[in-house]
Formats: sequence, C-alpha cells, structure tokens
Amino acid sequence: MTDTTTRALRLGTRRSKLAMAQSGQIAEAVRELTGRPVELVEITTYGDTSREHLAQIGGTGVFVTALRDALLRDEVDFAVHSLKDLPTTQPEDLVLAAIPVREDPRDALIARDGLTFEQLADGARIGTGSPRRMAQLNAWARTLGKRIETVPIRGNIDTRIGFVENGELDAVVLAAAGLTRIGRIDEATQLLSPDVVLPAPGQGALAIECAAVNADLAAKLAELDDPDTRAAVTAERSLLAALEAGCSAPVGALADLQADEQAVTELHLRGVVGTTDGSTLVHLSTTGHAPASPDDVSTPQDLGRELAAEMLAKGAAGLMGERAL
Repeated sequence: MTDTTTRALRLGTRRSKLAMAQSGQIAEAVRELTGRPVELVEITTYGDTSREHLAQIGGTGVFVTALRDALLRDEVDFAVHSLKDLPTTQPEDLVLAAIPVREDPRDALIARDGLTFEQLADGARIGTGSPRRMAQLNAWARTLGKRIETVPIRGNIDTRIGFVENGELDAVVLAAAGLTRIGRIDEATQLLSPDVVLPAPGQGALAIECAAVNADLAAKLAELDDPDTRAAVTAERSLLAALEAGCSAPVGALADLQADEQAVTELHLRGVVGTTDGSTLVHLSTTGHAPASPDDVSTPQDLGRELAAEMLAKGAAGLMGERAL
C-alpha cells in the first residue's frame, strides 16, 4: 500500500501554457511546504475545446468543471484555477483552501509599433474575448473622441499576440498577470489603469481547491493563503454574485485594502457594468471597514453586496444583456 504521507501529490491543471506555468509555481510552493513531490495532471476542459466565444457558451465554469470533477473522483488531490474563472457559488464538497498573493490585476495592451491606447489611430481594430473589456475600451475611445473596432478573439496568449504580429489586428488586450507568468510582460506597450479599465473580479489571483473530505491537505494548503488578497477578491466576487452575473458578463471590479501608519483600516471597492459598445456605463465605488481578522469574510461580502445594490439601482441590470459582438 502506498504511504499517503509520502506519495506524490497530484495537482490538476489545464493544459495551456499559462495554466501549466501558474500550476508549476504553485507545485513548487507546495513541495517546499509539505516536503512531498507534486506531479502535474493535465486535464482538458470544455472551455479549452470549444471554439465558441465565451459570451456564447456562458463562460461560467467552462474552464473549471472538468478539474472539479477530477477532484471529486479522487483523480487529483488539488487543483489550481485562475480565480476569475470560478463560479461565485462554492460547492459544499469542495474547499477553496488558499488564494495566494495576487499578481498584478490590471489589463495590458499589446499594440503594433509600441503604441499606447491613446496613440492608436481612429478605427483601430483591438482584439479581446471579453465583453467587459469591450465595454470599457469603447467607452474610453469615446472620451478620446475616436472610434475603435473591438474584435472578439479566442486562443492562448501566443495566438492572441500573433494577431498583432501578423498585422491582422492593431492591438490586443490581455491580463497582465498571465503575461507575467509566462515571461512576456515586457511585450506590453501599456498597462491599463483601473481608473479607465477595471479588471475582471478576481483577475490576477489563483485559487487552490481540494475536496472537503481531504481536511488535512486543505489545512496544509491554507498556509499559502494571503488574507489581504482573499479579502479583496471576496468583495469583488460578492459584487459579481449579487449582480447575478457570470464570468463572461461585462462586469469589472477591483478592491484595494488601504492602510494608515499602524494597520489596514479600509477596504475600497470599485465596480463597473456597461454595454459592449461603450455607450452606457454604470461605474460606482464604495469604502467600508477592513476585515477584522483573516477569517472575516462577511465584511468584504457585505461591501460587495452593498455596491451591487447601488449599481442595480442605477440601472446595471439592464446593461448585462447580451449584445451582438
């Protein structure tokens, strides 16, 4: 019989270059933490094989369901997800054991000739698979007095950057965190300020998940958790859940913990919902108390729900319906 305290831990991961890179980083951290070897188990998800745009297939859970099924069948011991891909409702038989320190949550522009967004010509074609990005990029272009064409694209990071390299598109917008994790962040021609483009809820953060029955492993993995990151993304995901919006909805959110000289005192949350053509945005923010302890999830959850209620009162619900991309 295999000694379960010394056998290799099986880490379930998607097969993409980005997923393998971020899972490899977590694997190394878990090796150092547990003293046990960790092997990557590659799993193909529906989102990896479908050629439909995410807005068409719903987005919610398409990259995580197969990984979660593998956990429940005991084919892997734990899984690593991009947190922004996780549905906001957590299954009772799975536990979100750790959310490590977050990478840069911003979006990044990769444009031809090293251009910034402001420098792109009128009518520039910008690729993104995200209705959230489309809404905010189109709105930003309007404030600059120009028109852009947002082009829906799929594919991995290399494929998306290739659209710019071959001249098919003038620019693409990707998550800065993903570019950093695969070593291509230097190719970004501009990091987009959250003041003009809010990221997806949870963007830049990773989620380490395991079966609830595997309590000892969950407790060990919890040592990789970063309380500040968890508080921020909890507020963002609470906003998303209260808006009853899925991963592919045109919703952006970003929470920041703010400190005085002694300690973290406040949690600031910004949210945006908009039509994909950028003609209408509901963009609001709020500030509340910081969580009283690392275990306090109710405070950031309440902040997210409060801001969602304000956004709904301003007409956010009517902006989340699908429009032609």
